[in-house]
Amino acid sequence: QVQLQESGPGLVKPSQTLSLTCTVSGGSITGNSYYWSWIRQPPGKGLEWIGYISYSGSTYYSSSLKSRTSISRDTPKNQFTLQPSSVTPEDTAVYYCARSQGPIAIAARTSRYAYDSWGQGTQVTVSS
Repeated sequence: QVQLQESGPGLVKPSQTLSLTCTVSGGSITGNSYYWSWIRQPPGKGLEWIGYISYSGSTYYSSSLKSRTSISRDTPKNQFTLQPSSVTPEDTAVYYCARSQGPIAIAARTSRYAYDSWGQGTQVTVSS
């Protein structure tokens, strides 16, 4: 059974670049046509899809975050990483990584049921 685990700094200062890593065990990030997403939930708000990296390494981002977000992967370590730059307090959220069996339609990207595996989430606070 695949397991996902997020890791990150917890607290970052405004204008810095955040780096979050999702470590995957029990399955390869390069196999079986899976897509690996980052999703976040700001306090008191709903889920927001950030972007994904596919089994082949292609990436796709939310239009609202595309200009300052990068997702990459380290295949030997079976990890993928999210790096939003120029963070502000509005980036404060619980960040999740998740797996889906293929790309997800826009309307479904914030539905928990569109993904078959989730990490437990990691809290990120942006504050000076």
